[in-house]
Amino acid sequence: MSGGSARPKRRKAAGSALRYEHRPGRPPESRPEKRGWGCLWACLVLPGFVALIMPLVLFDMYWGHELWGDFAPAWPGGAYAFTGVAGALVPVVFFAWVAPLTRMDWKTSKARSLAWVAASLPGLGACYLVAGVIATTVRPKRRRDWDGDCYSEGGPCWVHVHYPWLWVVGLVSTLVAAALLITLLVRLGRRATPTPPSTSAPPADPTPCSPTGTGGRRPPA
Repeated sequence: MSGGSARPKRRKAAGSALRYEHRPGRPPESRPEKRGWGCLWACLVLPGFVALIMPLVLFDMYWGHELWGDFAPAWPGGAYAFTGVAGALVPVVFFAWVAPLTRMDWKTSKARSLAWVAASLPGLGACYLVAGVIATTVRPKRRRDWDGDCYSEGGPCWVHVHYPWLWVVGLVSTLVAAALLITLLVRLGRRATPTPPSTSAPPADPTPCSPTGTGGRRPPA
């Protein structure tokens, strides 16, 4: 009796660490290889940087000394007034360059987006012009590089000796022009946004039958 009531033992489940061997006739799974775009970007970054910085180098090389040695002092109000104008143009030309680019939408229309890119090119050229005017006043970082060419008439060192408050005038004019431009854009944005019509009607006059209406009679005490 006791031997017949014993339950059969269950098989133990296979362990979780069971590994399946690869079938000999089945090709191994291959991961898709990533394209090597890193080398392409590296080859494009250096020529792009040279193309962007070269106009500033040429501006400093050919027109820097004449700009601050002859043109800026002859400006109405002198070199400080010329600096104020150049500083005020910084936010203006930057806005003229960036504003058309914000209107691009390649998904909607590629032709219109290319037209907006073309419309931003004059602003980009103006940015290079203003940046070139500012870059001609930058002295070398190392003092040992402040050679005779730096102190020659119109050179960066010569500019800072004759106009020591040049950077203050330029910075203040840039901040003032940026504040005025932002204020103007905010006001134009408010005018362009239509105001929704008012749906609230004026309160109706009380009638004699209403609780607040007295009908010309005094309310009971």
